[in-house]
Formats: sequence, structure tokens, C-alpha cells
Amino acid sequence: MATINRFTRSDISPKNPLFSSFKTMIESAFYGNNVYEVADLKEAYELAKDAPGTTVTDMPVIHTQELGLPEDAKVLVANDGKIVGRTAAARRIIGQPGIDAEYYRGILREALYQGTMRKFYSGKAVVGLDPEFMVQSHLMIAEGFEMNFYSYLLNFQIVTQGMSKLYQRSTAYSENDLYVYADPYWSHPDFPNGLALFDPAHNVAAILGLRYFGELKKATLTLAWGTAHRNGFVACHGGMKQYHLPDRKYTMAAFGLSGSGKSTITLAKHGDKYHVDVLHDDAFVINKEKGSTTALEPAYFDKTQDYPLSDPSVDYFLTCQNVGVTLDENNQKVLVTQDIRNGNGRTVKSRYVTPDRVDYLAEKIDAVFWIMKDDSLPPVVRIDDPVLAAVFGLTLATKRSSAENVVGNVNLEKLVIEPFANPFRCYPLREDYADFRDLFAKQETACYILNTGFYGAKKVTPQVTLGAIEKIVEGKADFVEFGPLTAMSYLPIEGYEVEFTDTNYLDQLKKRMESRLEFITKQSTADDGYNALPEETSLLIQRLIEQLEAGVKS
Repeated sequence: MATINRFTRSDISPKNPLFSSFKTMIESAFYGNNVYEVADLKEAYELAKDAPGTTVTDMPVIHTQELGLPEDAKVLVANDGKIVGRTAAARRIIGQPGIDAEYYRGILREALYQGTMRKFYSGKAVVGLDPEFMVQSHLMIAEGFEMNFYSYLLNFQIVTQGMSKLYQRSTAYSENDLYVYADPYWSHPDFPNGLALFDPAHNVAAILGLRYFGELKKATLTLAWGTAHRNGFVACHGGMKQYHLPDRKYTMAAFGLSGSGKSTITLAKHGDKYHVDVLHDDAFVINKEKGSTTALEPAYFDKTQDYPLSDPSVDYFLTCQNVGVTLDENNQKVLVTQDIRNGNGRTVKSRYVTPDRVDYLAEKIDAVFWIMKDDSLPPVVRIDDPVLAAVFGLTLATKRSSAENVVGNVNLEKLVIEPFANPFRCYPLREDYADFRDLFAKQETACYILNTGFYGAKKVTPQVTLGAIEKIVEGKADFVEFGPLTAMSYLPIEGYEVEFTDTNYLDQLKKRMESRLEFITKQSTADDGYNALPEETSLLIQRLIEQLEAGVKS
């Protein structure tokens, strides 16, 4: 079995590193008289369908038999209130600097006690879809949020008889099962934005005062990625696909925040040019020794912004969050997508939306693509130095999106740096840096930057990005020197010309590199140096700045 959820009596001890007060408190809640364990997806569907906050559309779910759903299942909709995205400000991670564990023990004890006065549902799922990496996750959520519960069991792999057999023969890890406790009704004056409390070393989380389904998904992935990281894997918030060419395969990973184009790039079918296998568009892990990859989820939790009702992908919707409903010409209830109701409308789509879906790829990764929204960069840049490739992942520059509930007065158009496009890390940043540096340096993985925002004043379209990727995959991309930056080159694309004789442009590039250097330098002092980075990271960026300064002077 991959993870541990039963112990011999002699193992139950404060000396056992698998136990902590947080793990004990949260797991204990699952066994209360107020908790009803749901047996299967059919029961979860009926609970969600009958919940007061649910709208049952007249749109049928397809592949019901394969999914384990009632034959007449329909797409279900539930909408939140003001908040329709993840709240990063709510996250607290036990063990990190500035987090008073004793204070949060008291907060959690009281929250769990208050929860005993209400009915909860619990269910089990598997995170990781190949025996190489599988962990079991338990969700407990308050009555009234049956739609979130049902969506969770769709998004991850509910434990079925067949999945249980596969899980039993999966690689064993000396790790706890994941336990996620969720009480959206909870409130506390010290936490007006809710509280997402994690004890990642012991694989438990409490999601309190937060209704958005994405909080449950990312909380589970936070714990699963942490487990993977501790056991020889690179944790990846990105998409993975493999092209089948006449004489070879080409495996690529694309890393970007929600709204960056990550899903568009990963799920693009490229017409009839070649067969493409899709691993996943959001979450996977890389085996550091073998280079193989494992998907963590069967379904896709995607924005509905780009899906009009006529899009074929809508046929694969299972549940929707924060979208509208209207009546069509046949008086049937149908979806109102494309973010007409509000930003960040979402759907859980079934795995069958990608006919060539796989859960595991044995081949090593040929290339990593960092997706940025940095208007100083042309649409495609190649990084020719493997260590610098990791540094650019470390300083991935992009913009916030409607997927996030940003607290405070934040300019959403301002560039921010989100290392490796993963705001869900629960361990020191230098460890992710080391993992990706080794991926480039030891496994000889190529590296590219995709700017999917604006280049200057011109938008980089998905057609431009996908066309460039095809050229790279086919070996037809002719890169040229990126001005004075010796470790970088770029792909010339008509309409997106680069003018290295323009000193203003070089100065803009220099300022972007200075922002990266400032970010790296701050990590040495912020949070008592918890995320301090090796000196080589700042030296490499400093070298680029010096090359640009020389270019401006000349």
C-alpha cells in the first residue's frame, strides 16, 4: 500500500514521526457520530443533485457507465457568493517561520468542536494514477456543500474495487494518508478571509470559512506534492503531453499559472498532423531517478471562459461552479459560460474530453516550457544554459488571474514572480530549484520560455504559440542569438520583430532582469531566510544584467 492509514497499537505513540497533534485532531474528526461516509459516486451524485444550492441542468453527462454515475446523470451547477477564486492570504503552513503552532492548535481544536454540531460527509479518493506514485486522500465536508464533495470525488479518483487493487500493489511510502477537513460555515474575527491550515509533514489540512471548490483541490495537491517531493519526485504544477512523430516521440511539459494558457497548450490537438497523448494539464510528478511522469488527477478543473455552449468540450462537463443557467429554445436549462456571470467560471471535465489521455509516461522529458506574461520577451525564447534554465523557472514572471481572490489593493496587471508557477509549495524554495536544475543539467532537458501575454503592445495569440511549439517539436525551429545575452536565443516570428539596436528595449529587458535579481536577493532575508537560494542564482542573473548594460552603452 502506498500510504498508511492503519497502525498497530504499539505504533501509536508521540515518538512515532507519523503522528502530530494536528494529524490526530483532524483524523479523529472523521470518526465522529456526525459523519456519514458516502459509498460511491452514484450516492455522491444523488446528494449533490438534491442539495438546495444545486441547479440540475438538462444537459446529459456522457460516459456515465465508465465514470460510475447514474445513467440519467445531468450536469450540475452550484454558485458561490462574492468570492469565486482561491484565497492565497488564507494559507498557513505549520513549520514555516512566523507560524505559531500552539496558537493554531487552539484555533483548530475549537473549529473541530464547533463542527461536531453539524452533519458532515466523508469520502476517499486516490491521488496519483500509476502504481509508481499513489496516495490515498480522505475528504470530510459539512452538509450543504454536497456539490463540492461530489466534484472532489470526480476530480480525483474515487476508490473503487478496481482502483483499490491497483493501489494495494503500488509503491509503499512511509507517509500518512491525506486528510482534508472542510467547514465553509466556520468564521473567526482573526481570519476574515478564511483559514487554510496545513501540517504538510503529516499530510493533514483544514479548510475553514472557504467555499470555493478550488481550495479543496489545491489543498489536496499541496499535500500530495509535498509527499512526492519527500520521496524522490519533482512536484509539478503544469501540463504534460507527448507527440508521436514518424521516427520518435517528443515529450514536453508546460508550466504556468491559471489563465496563462497552460491548458490551451496542453490540450491542443494539432489537427491530424500527429498523434498526441495528454498526461494532464495541471498536476503531475516526475520521478527524479527514471525521468518518468505520473498524472495526479483523472479529471480537469478548467475555466469556462473560453467555452461557448457550442464548443464540443462542453459535452464532457460534469459539474460547474460560478456559471449561469438559462433556458434555450426548447425550454431546457443550459449553461451560460464565457464568464458572463462573473470571472473564473469553472467546470470539472471528465478525462474523456481528451481521447488520447494517458496516466503515465515512461519516457524522459525532452523540453520544459516556462509560460510567462512578460512583455519584454518575444513569443519564444530558448535557454541554452541548463542552470540558467532553472533560474528562469525560479523567477517565472507572469500576472495574477481571476482564478485568485486577491486580498488588498493589488494591481492585477503588474508582473509578479511565481517560482515554477507553483504557489502551493510547502517546503523551502531552494529544494524545488535543485530538483529542476538537476532535470536540466543531468537529464539534458531543453528549456524554452513562452510569452503568452503581450510583446510590446501586440498580443501573442494561441495560434502563434502553438505554431512555434510545432516547429520545435518537428525540429524545424531556427533560433538566432538573443542580442547580447549569450546563453539565450529566440525564434524569429513575423510581426514580433526584436530590435536590439533600440536602447529603450534593452533597458526594458535590463529592468526585468533586475526585478528577478531583486526577488532572489529578498529570499535571503524574508522569513528568516527560509527560501534562501544558492549564490549561483543571483550570479547568473547579474551576468545577464551586465551583458545588457554593455549592450545599452554600445
